[in-house]
Amino acid sequence: MFLNLNKAGLGVALVLGIALGAALTGFWPSVPMYAVATDRNDSFAVATGYCDESVEAVYFLDFLTGDLTAAVVAKQNGKFNAFYTHNVIADLGIAPGKTPRFLITTGMADLRHSGGKVAAPSRSLIYVSELTTGKVAAYAIPWSSSAWTAGQRGSGEIVLLDVGRFRSAGGGGAVGKETER
Repeated sequence: MFLNLNKAGLGVALVLGIALGAALTGFWPSVPMYAVATDRNDSFAVATGYCDESVEAVYFLDFLTGDLTAAVVAKQNGKFNAFYTHNVIADLGIAPGKTPRFLITTGMADLRHSGGKVAAPSRSLIYVSELTTGKVAAYAIPWSSSAWTAGQRGSGEIVLLDVGRFRSAGGGGAVGKETER
């Protein structure tokens, strides 16, 4: 009889614990999770990053030309309708005739918008690093959530935000902000 009471008591405790846990989840703050994808081969890289909370862009970097492009699908039909471009060669100080060695990834930021007619920067930043110069550049696409929601075609230049060094040209450690472009 003592064993049966323990089994019954454990069952009741388990049911009460599940009910209490389910009730508390309604009050627990939810934290969205974001994931990006990056892939590459010898001459090309691709990455994804959010433009805002509703849509992401796919970014392409052509290692042969230095062209960074972005594409975003339309809300209405899922077809690409926003395209952005920029060439990163001059930004990263790659000498003519040199073969660049690029890395690309994205990250999230909520940058301030200065207002006016210029669109706000997208929520994701694109980071392009070049291994031989030791430089990294941060980029964003000019993004208008209202234009995307309305189905308007978007196009323009990917915006260079800043260039810095992650190592000296001689292969030493990190040296910080790039002062000359």
